[in-house]
Amino acid sequence: MSSSQLVLGVRLRDDARFDNFHGDRNREAALRLSSVCSQPADLPVVVVCGDSDTGKSHLLQAACHQAEAEGKTAVCISIAELEPFGPEALAGLDAMDVVALDDLDRVAGKAGWEEAVFHLYNRLHDGGHMLVVSLSEVPGSLPFVLPDLVSRLHHGFIVQLGTYRDDDRLKILMARAQKRGLTMTDDVAGFIMRRAPRGLGELLGILDTLDENSLQAQRRLTVPFVKAVMKW
Repeated sequence: MSSSQLVLGVRLRDDARFDNFHGDRNREAALRLSSVCSQPADLPVVVVCGDSDTGKSHLLQAACHQAEAEGKTAVCISIAELEPFGPEALAGLDAMDVVALDDLDRVAGKAGWEEAVFHLYNRLHDGGHMLVVSLSEVPGSLPFVLPDLVSRLHHGFIVQLGTYRDDDRLKILMARAQKRGLTMTDDVAGFIMRRAPRGLGELLGILDTLDENSLQAQRRLTVPFVKAVMKW
């Protein structure tokens, strides 16, 4: 099996969709992304920029879910998962209608990878297909070495995500708890917010831990239960 076939076998996360992307701060950006991804590929590349806890991966997955719902073929893969296979892992992806590459900045400064991404962009463009990528910053602020790639990314449709405020993080936490069937009162949510690290990923990781330990608590979270499980 080739690396490209391995890539095409990656499954989308079922919980990463536009309709469950919570938090007011980036809702407008998510709506813009959803809108542009539903249009014909006049813009062959869409660039989603933001820090690690702004929901970039969720939005790339959501764009692929939306494409599939519209009858298109789509694949979403993290560059970190491709790196062991080398730049040739990108070969063949242009057969897809939508290709989403998460954490593209990981290849900034790696000439072979940059050239492979540039050629993938061209093949997708020629086929009327779309490339969606995520970056930690806007393209011009990253150490890419291939001017043509920087130019293409810079002139793509750029979606800039902002860092979540505490009220957004609280809303996301409670929405995710509800989706898992967990009962979380405002008091419990406030307690978790005061004790948890500020990163959204770490916060949702705590929810994973509580979910795994909550069956004996009959799916209802209390402050003493959270204290006991998290050893706070």
